[in-house]
Amino acid sequence: MRVPTAAVPSAAAPRAPLPTESESAMVSRRLAPLFFVSGVSALVYQVCWQRLLFASFGVDIDSVTIIVSVFMLGLGLGALVGGDLADRFPASALRFFALSELGIGMFGLASPALIRGTGELFVAAPQWQIVIANFLLLLVPTCLMGATLPILVAYVTRLWGNVGKSIGLLYQVNTFGAAFGVAIVGFLWFLLFEIDMAIRMAALLNIGVSVLTIGWIKRRA
Repeated sequence: MRVPTAAVPSAAAPRAPLPTESESAMVSRRLAPLFFVSGVSALVYQVCWQRLLFASFGVDIDSVTIIVSVFMLGLGLGALVGGDLADRFPASALRFFALSELGIGMFGLASPALIRGTGELFVAAPQWQIVIANFLLLLVPTCLMGATLPILVAYVTRLWGNVGKSIGLLYQVNTFGAAFGVAIVGFLWFLLFEIDMAIRMAALLNIGVSVLTIGWIKRRA
């Protein structure tokens, strides 16, 4: 008797394993909120750093150009580096994420002094030199921000076996966090705090994400 081919599973195209309920809950309850908070702080930085650059330049279009350009380049470069690290050391993906968040937070705490100091150092320099100096300064934290998404995608994909679902979830929560960050800094924090305090609060969010991630790693070890 001939068996229908539709009833025979294909060995050449195995199905990716579906996530268990515990794995799905872990990502939804722990990683997703942390990445939401990471998105909040990223956009708080973008808005606040643009205002600090405006104080140095005195021309708003230049500060906007620098901040948008450096964020786009930094996010792209960071994504390349973060993806490569996650592929090479998949077991350390969460550690890389925690270190990236810690680096962003530490830079955030120092960023008001660094940006103002760069402006004072290049106060008499041609404008193109001021642009390059600030561009290179902000390239470091934006690269770290860009590295976080591919690192977490690599980690979640190992659990779920589904790249599209992993990217969709993490990009969604990070984008919602970014939108929330813009809203809260524009409509609330600037009314209650000075710009330096708003940046410090964003930095503390990053450091908090790092600490919680490290604690989670230790509990799972």
